[in-house]
Amino acid sequence: MGEVGEWEMFEILEPAAQRIPFVFNSPHSGRLYPQSFLDQSRLDAHSIRRSEDHFVDELFQSATYLGAPLLRAHFPRAFLDVNREPYELDPRMFDGALPAHANIGSMRVAGGLGTVPRLVAENMEIYQGRFPVEEALTRIETIYKPYHATLRKLIARTHVQFGMAVLIDCHSMPGNVHLPGTGQRPDFIIGDRYGTSAAAELSRVAVELLQQLGYAVTRNKPYAGGFITEHYGRPTRGLHALQIEINRSLYIDEATLVKKPGFAALEADLGTFIAALARHVEEYAAYMPLAAE
Repeated sequence: MGEVGEWEMFEILEPAAQRIPFVFNSPHSGRLYPQSFLDQSRLDAHSIRRSEDHFVDELFQSATYLGAPLLRAHFPRAFLDVNREPYELDPRMFDGALPAHANIGSMRVAGGLGTVPRLVAENMEIYQGRFPVEEALTRIETIYKPYHATLRKLIARTHVQFGMAVLIDCHSMPGNVHLPGTGQRPDFIIGDRYGTSAAAELSRVAVELLQQLGYAVTRNKPYAGGFITEHYGRPTRGLHALQIEINRSLYIDEATLVKKPGFAALEADLGTFIAALARHVEEYAAYMPLAAE
């Protein structure tokens, strides 16, 4: 595992030509762990991977064959979470003072899941002790900011070319996630920040298409979308953002993190879903900006 700077921090998988007004983003599927980071951690190389959106970039790679770019992180979420504000930081983690503009009081910081996380899934502490605040700020300057600059450019380019842009933010969730107060365990959750990040028609059709493929699908509960969905979704301006959460138990063994035999079938279903959603957007694009709730 190389140090930061020895490997490409993220990449864009580009189609030969962009044919649909979509941008796909996989910010949590990175699986390259800097050795210096592992040396700082109290977790073993397997446990620290619990926060990954395992192989989500591969599940959605058919997007490029259908004519949309896919931005994917190579850095892991446990190292840096770009689905947060740039400075959601916990001062208890660092030696040295945070900048005055740091958001130290957010719910995500309190839960150990800030821009530089304190925990991985199941409340497992990452670090052996405090580390220099400059290191956290360097991650933000050299990875977080370039990542978002790249995502903004992809969205802006798409908007200019098509007059609209649909961002699909791709994630996974643990297999034991269920709807509050029920025993229902969804296969997919579509998040649109309760109707504020995308046209209602887009969300409705996304849910319907996945249901037609045989999956149990919910909307916004328990995940409505994170910083990326909220920040980039501006439906009245033709900028739509949906978060898609996939139940990991559909495609990996969560104990070993090995792909299940059904991985290829799920990937194929997602290709069918993307193509159908793109056709719908092409047919109803004129009405999409007016349909936000």
